[in-house]
Amino acid sequence: MGRLVPAVSRALDILELFLEGDGTLSAPEIVRHLGLPRTTVHELVATLTARRYLVPAADRPGRYRLGVRPYQLGARYAEQLDLAAEGEQVARSVAETCDETVHVAILEDTDVIYVAKVDSTHAVRMVSAAGRRLPAHCTSVGKMLLASLPEAELAARLPDGVPLAAMTPNSVTDPAELRAALAGVRERGVAVENRESNPDVSCVAAPVRDRTGTVVAALSVSVPMIRWSEERRAELEHLVVKGAADLSGRLGHRGAA
Repeated sequence: MGRLVPAVSRALDILELFLEGDGTLSAPEIVRHLGLPRTTVHELVATLTARRYLVPAADRPGRYRLGVRPYQLGARYAEQLDLAAEGEQVARSVAETCDETVHVAILEDTDVIYVAKVDSTHAVRMVSAAGRRLPAHCTSVGKMLLASLPEAELAARLPDGVPLAAMTPNSVTDPAELRAALAGVRERGVAVENRESNPDVSCVAAPVRDRTGTVVAALSVSVPMIRWSEERRAELEHLVVKGAADLSGRLGHRGAA
């Protein structure tokens, strides 16, 4: 890597200060936060303002806010994001940590579609593939995604009185029972599947959000029952929450999920 240019680093440090607080700063506040000379800060702020990275806050004299240029750059970055590619990178990192199969999935109607998958290195592991489709209510990723829907939309997709298909004896087939389970998923922020899509596998999942905070996918870890325990479940819940937050950050999400 080449030598860092101090002036550029300082300009970026200034821009990153605007990610916190109310989004406005004065030059003296920037001096205090970064410990830079006052003249240097004024010159950098003047340059950033001339290039439309900062603009004076019209209703707050002496303060600045982000201009249109950072938004334009962020929008271009968002256009180039690829959930499958970003998901595979994060899934690989999570799989390297736990050595279990990791999936990233999206919701389509009442099914989930796996858009990324990284296998465990164990001889006994879950057999699946990217592109595979499964009933959402039978999977941890699906329950996580269904739980993120508004109540009216959830009721439209899974109406009362219409039994759900079963994949194993553990599958939930009563829409009312499923909605009660989804309320628990919303409260805990993680979903657990107990041998509902595969009689030999349990899974845990957490939500993935985009830059608007909308849940757009879910990340899960799948474990054969021979390696499953309550202690292992707790470990993996922590790991999927961390992995999902990492992927959310790559998609532009800021703040707690």
